[in-house]
Amino acid sequence: MFPDYVEVIVTHEHESPKAPVPAQAGSGLPYNRLSWWLDRFVAGVGKLSSWLWIAVLVVVLANVFSRFVLNAGSIWLEELSWHFFGAAMMLTLGFAVVKDDHVRVDVLRERFSLKWQARIELAAILLLALPIVYLMVETLIPYAYSSYVYNERSQAPSGLPYRFIFKSVLPIGMTLVGIALASRALRCCTLLFRFPREIATPEGYGNGEHPHP
Repeated sequence: MFPDYVEVIVTHEHESPKAPVPAQAGSGLPYNRLSWWLDRFVAGVGKLSSWLWIAVLVVVLANVFSRFVLNAGSIWLEELSWHFFGAAMMLTLGFAVVKDDHVRVDVLRERFSLKWQARIELAAILLLALPIVYLMVETLIPYAYSSYVYNERSQAPSGLPYRFIFKSVLPIGMTLVGIALASRALRCCTLLFRFPREIATPEGYGNGEHPHP
């Protein structure tokens, strides 16, 4: 009796744990060479632009200190805060597309297979997103250029000059979004049509994970 009991205990104690279930193959869009470098470029700009959020925080704190401690409000500080905020927001939008962290409203998408998700996304990018981005960039470039030509400044007496700098960020930000969307469309084509050709990505950039170039 006792030897059998001991044998059972020893067997369970030395039993190796079950191996983890591997992730489902192809659980994300594959990369091709062009989309890889486009994503790296947009992500690099986004990471660099994210430092603007520190500038936003510093300017907002300086404005609060000036207004409530020194009792001296500053128009140019207020304008600088929303200039920095707008620039940070616009220049990091493309990064959100690259990481696929933007808000989605297609509630049925998650129920579909990966190939059907890619088909829907490719159609939406080509027929809706890219044309809208193109129209916005086409409108925003003259908008920024006219601000430069007329040397536009704030209407407030103590406001900021050179408003064309901030307005120029708008078409740049939308161009980055367009590049990120084009890269996403290329990745969909790689999955659906095997063209452009899929490439192997470094460790940590798996096809089933969010890219972090």
